[in-house]
Amino acid sequence: MKSTRDKILHTLLRQSQSTISDLAESVGINAISVRHHLTSLQAEGLVLSEEQRHGVGRPRLVYFLSEKGVEKFPTQYLRLTNRILDQLKSTLPSLTLNSIFSDMAIKTAGDLVNKGKNLSLEDKLDLLTSSLVEEGYSFNWQKQGGKYLIHEVNCPYLHISQSHPEVCLFDQTYISTVLSVQLKKIKCQLNGDTGCTYVIQNEEQA
Repeated sequence: MKSTRDKILHTLLRQSQSTISDLAESVGINAISVRHHLTSLQAEGLVLSEEQRHGVGRPRLVYFLSEKGVEKFPTQYLRLTNRILDQLKSTLPSLTLNSIFSDMAIKTAGDLVNKGKNLSLEDKLDLLTSSLVEEGYSFNWQKQGGKYLIHEVNCPYLHISQSHPEVCLFDQTYISTVLSVQLKKIKCQLNGDTGCTYVIQNEEQA
């Protein structure tokens, strides 16, 4: 039997952009209980929310699965993505494939690069953190002596990167591009660590 939490996740998988009332009706519990579960699911990065206008009056809050939330379910897109990458790896040199991921990351980072153009390194780190947390990442940074440590606790591509570790290049290049610094990965989830950690030198020392 599914738990209430699982019922909410399955409902959001079927009906993205659901309100608390929608979920309460679908799951069969009251709105207060739904709100409690959603708070917990959002804290885990499985569910996101946004305001949505629907005619006259105040906008309503709707909920949907984050990328991490979607990846809790066995879906065809994972198999399709793996097959596409298998095919690319069988026909393209590894350097070419890595270049594709790097180029994608650089283009994706474009908007944040413009926003952070005149910011300090720490302000860029805050900007990056806010952006990734909104997308469902569990992401934070800390200053440790003359270094900055960047922690990516959950990998949104974990199931794919286990078979295709070159996918990890996307995140590293994306973060490096937004911050305009070189990163060194010192921990990796694929190696059994609890998350991925990157290190950069203090900008005064870089």
